[in-house]
Amino acid sequence: MINPHNDRRTHWQNVYRTKRADSVSWYQPHLNVSLQLLEQAGLSPGSRVIDVGAGASTLVDDLLDRGLRDVSVLDVSEEALALARHRLGERANLVTWYAGDVLELALPPGYFDFWHDRAVLHFLTDPDDARTYAHIAAGALATGGHAVIGGFAPDGPERCSGLQVAQRSARDIAAIFAPAFELVRECTERHRTPGGSEQSFSYALLRRLPG
Repeated sequence: MINPHNDRRTHWQNVYRTKRADSVSWYQPHLNVSLQLLEQAGLSPGSRVIDVGAGASTLVDDLLDRGLRDVSVLDVSEEALALARHRLGERANLVTWYAGDVLELALPPGYFDFWHDRAVLHFLTDPDDARTYAHIAAGALATGGHAVIGGFAPDGPERCSGLQVAQRSARDIAAIFAPAFELVRECTERHRTPGGSEQSFSYALLRRLPG
């Protein structure tokens, strides 16, 4: 079995080469919970947003539909990004694309207003990796910016795509991001997979504090 810490790219490249984007368990036509949290935090056409671990998610489509002009998409799988670019067509040129592991990529410091992650952090089961991830997010967000972090809840699955995950509540997520962030809102979601099963997600809306 692939070890995600050592070879995340190989694993996710294979996933997106062998499965349809709308058949994977995490697929949703629209990330409605994420969009609601982003909008509650002040999302506007002038917001600078990065979707981390986006895969082939349609969040980028919905952000562009809302008139956003500075959207970035990051994923470890070039295959996933290629699917998203193909779907967007000419609109793909409006997006900044980052291919690589978020723990290793250099992102512009203090640039983004919003950091979105639906199901990246929960694959970081090593506490050091999780803390590194939070530090990277803090460095990339402007003071007063927001992070929307979603992942499997304490009563959610223990594995996803053949990999072990960390099940966390919104307060567990907030503890990883402290003290650079404060928890603004928490919520849960019962996600129905394309196969018809239900998965429990936790979401934390966090605000980047000064310092």
